[in-house]
Formats: sequence, structure tokens, C-alpha cells
Amino acid sequence: DSRNLKTTRGWVQGYNAQAVVTQEQIVVAAEVSTESLDTANLQPMVETARAELEAAGVDEPPGVVLADAGYWKNEAIEALVAQGIQTLIAPDADRRKEPRPGRRGGLYDFTRRVLATDWGSELYLKRQGTVEPVFGQIKANRGANRFLRRGRSAVRSEWRLLAATHNLLKLHKHQLAT
Repeated sequence: DSRNLKTTRGWVQGYNAQAVVTQEQIVVAAEVSTESLDTANLQPMVETARAELEAAGVDEPPGVVLADAGYWKNEAIEALVAQGIQTLIAPDADRRKEPRPGRRGGLYDFTRRVLATDWGSELYLKRQGTVEPVFGQIKANRGANRFLRRGRSAVRSEWRLLAATHNLLKLHKHQLAT
């Protein structure tokens, strides 16, 4: 079931673990994908998060979806906005001074303008302090840097168990602090 995926360290046989988290770093959706690029995962992950929230009795849609540049895909962003979900996704992987050739206009230019404002840049910086620590906790602090099971359904179960135990640990630490 796994695929050869391109990573920052080269190619690896595996899966692409995805998570949607709240502002409080609670995982509300966890899935695995065989897509090397994250662009294919934005809309399915938000839909999964909405389904999980609805199952938990939360009817309101997410306020704002924040994601890094790897999730940029015009069609997915437009579909989410059409559902009333605001998105703030960096259109460029780095802080380019000039727009990318061939991407000018429309949603690309609009998002670049929003990210250039104080409000947009402050909101977007929250992404780094919201979702990245969840992956850091799971991978580095808990030592789950690779899946131990084989097959996509088994890996999906393992990833969801890791996400659930992450949430339980957050809840436990929160109760200890209060």
C-alpha cells in the first residue's frame, strides 16, 4: 500500500501523515495518504475534520484554515471558501519578493496581499505554533518517527491512535496544571 515519497532527505517508502488541529493543539482529524505532495490533501482533510466535529456535536464550520505552502491548490481553496470557510495558505514556499511567474492574478495575488498585512502575517504565524508542535511531540518526544504496522488501514489506525493519545496527554497535562 505504501509508495515511494519524496522527502527533504530524499526518497522514502512510506505514507504521508496528515493532521488537522485546533488552536489548542487538539487533533480533530488524522489520516494517512500515499500522495507525496500535500496539495491533494487540503480539501479531504478539512472535510474529514468537519465530519469528525459534526460527529462530536459541533455544527459550526472551522473559522479559518491555516496551512503551509505545500497545500496551495486554487481549486481546493476556492471550494473551501465557497463552503464559507476562510483559508490562509501561503502561495509561495519561501518569502519571495516577486510573484511566481505564471501564478499572477486572482487568488494568488489576493493571498499575497493578505499575508503582507499585519493581521494576515500574525494569523499565519499561528500555524507554525499550532500544528508543528503536535508533530514534534509525536515524532521527537514520543519517539514515533516511523510506523510499526504494515498496510494502509493498519498505518491509519496507528496514526489515529497516536493522535488520540496525543489528545489524552494534552488533556491530562491541562488538568494537572489547573
